[in-house]
Amino acid sequence: MTEGPRSLGLLIVVSGPSGVGKSTVIEKLGHEVDIAFSVSATTRPPRPGEEDGVDYHFVDEERFADMVDRGELLEWARYGGRSYGTPVAPVRELLDRGTDVLLDIENEGAMQVKAAMPEAVTVFILPPSPDALRTRLARRGDTTGADLEARLGVVADQIAHARRHYDWLVVNDDLDQVVAEIVRILAVSRRMQQ
Repeated sequence: MTEGPRSLGLLIVVSGPSGVGKSTVIEKLGHEVDIAFSVSATTRPPRPGEEDGVDYHFVDEERFADMVDRGELLEWARYGGRSYGTPVAPVRELLDRGTDVLLDIENEGAMQVKAAMPEAVTVFILPPSPDALRTRLARRGDTTGADLEARLGVVADQIAHARRHYDWLVVNDDLDQVVAEIVRILAVSRRMQQ
């Protein structure tokens, strides 16, 4: 019996506004499915406990600019005066081996990925409601009243963008349900790409 062609892995992009619970969803998803998490490059310094090559690839501005110039990044953007990007070579290697890869990136980067790799599956995690998100952000305690309102304004723009450009929108009102929905999305996407 001969083997059929080996299938490529899925490239999954997960985005969502600050405070939506994206990190928690992604962590639980990692326990439910066999998936590799892309390690981004950044010019910001490591935080206590972060490890180079595990949490991020920590590089200086010159090296990052060189990566951009050489086309070594699948996507990149600047946030808070620092650069962040996804090295393309490890992503392609994993996909070619049939391994699914998840990118946890913002809307801008997601659209860069979709332009470079139209087969990428984009998932945007929505809050159950604006009030629920406001409560989650306020509970974190790292945002003043004015900052909270500014963040919520950005969130409205992110959601409007996601509704127009993302493949899938998933509401995070129950952790188990949202993870189960993403698992179903991955199964559907895999069938569609075969």
